[in-house]
Amino acid sequence: MSRVLIVGAGLTGSLCACLLKREMQSKVQIVVWDKARGSGGRMSTSRPPDSSSHSADLGAQYITATSSYAQSHHRFYSELLSAGVLQPLDSLVEGLKHKDGNKDYMTPLGMSSVVKHFLSESGAELFFERHVTGLYRRGASWEVQRKAGGSEMFDAIVLTMPAPQILQLQGDVGHMLSVHQKQQLEGVEYSSRFAVALFFPPDVVFTFPWAARYVTDNPCVRYIAADSRKRNADGPGRGPSLVVHTSVPFGLKHLERDKEDVQPIILQELNKLLPGLPQPISIKCQKWRYSQVLSSVPDCPGHMTVLHQPPLVCAGDSFVHSNFDGCVESALSALSVLKASL
Repeated sequence: MSRVLIVGAGLTGSLCACLLKREMQSKVQIVVWDKARGSGGRMSTSRPPDSSSHSADLGAQYITATSSYAQSHHRFYSELLSAGVLQPLDSLVEGLKHKDGNKDYMTPLGMSSVVKHFLSESGAELFFERHVTGLYRRGASWEVQRKAGGSEMFDAIVLTMPAPQILQLQGDVGHMLSVHQKQQLEGVEYSSRFAVALFFPPDVVFTFPWAARYVTDNPCVRYIAADSRKRNADGPGRGPSLVVHTSVPFGLKHLERDKEDVQPIILQELNKLLPGLPQPISIKCQKWRYSQVLSSVPDCPGHMTVLHQPPLVCAGDSFVHSNFDGCVESALSALSVLKASL
């Protein structure tokens, strides 16, 4: 049985693990590592400090099923809808631009529930705070080194982290990438932004009519969402949460600053947009250095194969685009390489 390591417990990593289980169950032992303290990646859901407030999605806000993948990805949406992980997004989102044939969905339990569903289905061994720093080829296997020290051996590896982090890996990866592959990875461009979650006590009721709003007339704030309202979860007993995303130019301008220094600027602009906003009981700020892919790797639809034996595959939105359908395409693409190699 081949031992397969998937690096990254985000959407692409969770889909890879789930598909591997379903397609190659008798042939593989699946292990997932993530450097964070929990799963989700850029589909993370942040919990409040206590249960008196709703959770908040600091990354992706909703899922758009694009018409071009309506048939080929139908089974994934059907599965999530049947499991109650997805529901139609029917609350008011001001400024949301609809395209013909697209469908928007929200997650009643937060965006990370999508990732958690596929990880649960995969039966993978899941380890957090495992930061991969180096990959070394050892005959027909890979030795994977961790930042905290120590290493483990695997028969195949799927890397789902952003392209710049792949290029930072120590060991044999840099030697095995061709000049062209390195250039392709170096050419991937990302948007950057900050996100702030505000958690409120149970007696707070927002007076604005929308569940989310795209902002066009502020240099800092681009998007605001009342997360509990977006999920149709408003009700007595738990306070609402509010999520703020900055614009990309603001994120780029302040990218190298500590998030603690940027948070007051965002809150000041938020209060201009929503004067009289009640005092939150807790605030969390997140810096997304690699928020969304602006320019992906060309001519590598879905994945990049670094080595066939032992398999080393790069996947994720660096090779497609930053949405659910892109991550599905990448996972399916990586799966085809592993099925042919193991």
